[in-house]
Amino acid sequence: MWEPMSSSLMMTMTTSLKMCTRSSLLFIIGLIGCCATIRESRCGLATFVIILLLVFVTEVVVVVLGYVYRAKVENEVDRSIQKVYKTYNGTNPDAASRAIDYVQRQLHCCGIHNYSDWENTDWFKETKNQSVPLSCCRETASNCNGSLAHPSDLYAEGCEALVVKKLQEIMMHVIWAALAFAAIQLLGMLCACIVLCRRSRDPAYELLITGGTYA
Repeated sequence: MWEPMSSSLMMTMTTSLKMCTRSSLLFIIGLIGCCATIRESRCGLATFVIILLLVFVTEVVVVVLGYVYRAKVENEVDRSIQKVYKTYNGTNPDAASRAIDYVQRQLHCCGIHNYSDWENTDWFKETKNQSVPLSCCRETASNCNGSLAHPSDLYAEGCEALVVKKLQEIMMHVIWAALAFAAIQLLGMLCACIVLCRRSRDPAYELLITGGTYA
C-alpha cells in the first residue's frame, strides 16, 4: 500500500520540481529580454534571441522524440509487462507483485490481454487453485476469490492496452505543452528580431552608440 503512495508522491514532487525549474528559466529569459529592450541594448537583445533559439531547438527536439517514441510505446510496454508478469509470486514484499496488483486495481484490468493470461504464469501453475490474483476482482463483485469459475467477477480487459493508452495520453500532453512553449519562444524571437532591425536602421540610435549628436 505504502509503495504505490510513495511512488505517486515522488512522481508528483519530480513533476512539480521540473515545472518550477522551467518557470524559473522562462522568468530569467523574459527578464533578460525586458532589460535588453528597456536599455535598448543590441548585445542584450542578440543574447536574448540566441537563448530563445536554443530553447526553441530543445523544444522541437522534445516534440520529435516524443512523437517518435509514442509509436514505440506499445512494443516497449509489451516487452516489459511480459517480464513483470513472469516474475509475479503473489507475495507483498515482492516489488513486481505489488506493482501488478496496484496497476490491476487502479486501471480495472486483469492479465496482459485478459484474465486468461494468468494461466500461463509460473505463479498460476504453482498455486494450482485455478484462480487469479484478488486484484483482478471487480469492485462490485462480492465474495470474489479470483476463481476462473466465475469470470463475471473479474475484470475482462487486459492491462497492456490500458497502460499503453495512459502513456500515450501523457506523451501527447507533453508534446502539446512543448509545442505551446515553442510557439511562445518563436514569437519572442520574432519580436526581438524586429526590435533589433528597427534599432539598427534608426540614425538617432546609430549616433547615440557612436557618441555623435543628432539634431
